[in-house]
Amino acid sequence: MAPTTPGVRLLPNAITVLAMCAGLSSVQFALTHNYVAALGAIAVAAVLDSLDGRIARLLDATSKMGAELDSLSDAVAFGVAPALVLYVWRFSGDRTGWVIALVFAVCIILRLARFNTLLDDTEQPPYAKEFFVGVPAPAGGLLVLLPLVLSQQIGDGWWTSKPVVVIWTVAVAALLISRIPTLSVKTVRVPPRYVAPLLVLVGLLAAAVITYPLAALAAFLVIYLGHIPYAMRRKLWLAQHPEAWDIPPRERRAIRKAHGRVNRRLGLRPPLRRVAGAARRAVRLPRRNGENGDGRLGPILLPTDSARVLRRRNWRRTGLRRQPRTGEPR
Repeated sequence: MAPTTPGVRLLPNAITVLAMCAGLSSVQFALTHNYVAALGAIAVAAVLDSLDGRIARLLDATSKMGAELDSLSDAVAFGVAPALVLYVWRFSGDRTGWVIALVFAVCIILRLARFNTLLDDTEQPPYAKEFFVGVPAPAGGLLVLLPLVLSQQIGDGWWTSKPVVVIWTVAVAALLISRIPTLSVKTVRVPPRYVAPLLVLVGLLAAAVITYPLAALAAFLVIYLGHIPYAMRRKLWLAQHPEAWDIPPRERRAIRKAHGRVNRRLGLRPPLRRVAGAARRAVRLPRRNGENGDGRLGPILLPTDSARVLRRRNWRRTGLRRQPRTGEPR
């Protein structure tokens, strides 16, 4: 690849600075009670943050300074700015609210610090690149503002009360520093036949964002929360089948279906459960009923004898007399 000119190398860092400025501008919008603009500024910061790294790799303009600047921008745009927006909107003048805002900002910074350390970890399995460890910073900065999004879209309610906002903020902060896996779109591979439908879907999403921006943002955040159980299940399956990571999706689905059929066959074994139950009863019978009145142990019954005794006892309880089979002692 031809060497990149200095002006082109400056472009990814310029986008990172713009993302940081957009995040800080959300605080200014919140101070003037323009909360829709504050939400829009943080959403723009998230979009810019998703572009700077990709553009740097495409232009071969990655640098150590760019990586450090990206982390600092994320800490400001998705940690400090959302915390201040929440404080101005719901906790203005409340000391408890300020503590909650600090907790969220600290968790964002801790999450970014762990992310930077994991970049240098060479002992991770290959499939680990499909997942983030915990919720990434842009998603966390938007998730914590979901009560504000709902209040601007449908009005105030129980979702805007201070206790609910406190619990929600702490829960999002816990997701940021947790070990829960979330999907990374960086490794998503789109087959050629799905490119055209995907472009149509992107156009529909753009129309929804332009027409109903807050409703589209709320729907995106809810869908993002709903994908977490799928990501956990997917990573668990890949950890059990690491050989299936680098194969085509169709073959991976075939392996998953085959394992599912095998597990269903192995899991449905009613006869084994009945035999196990009879064996347990047979083992308990000598200890429970094998004692004589003088404290001495009576005869030890074999499992077949114990099952025969149980059948006879059941017939006596119902008041019926069973006809003995051929060759069976009366």
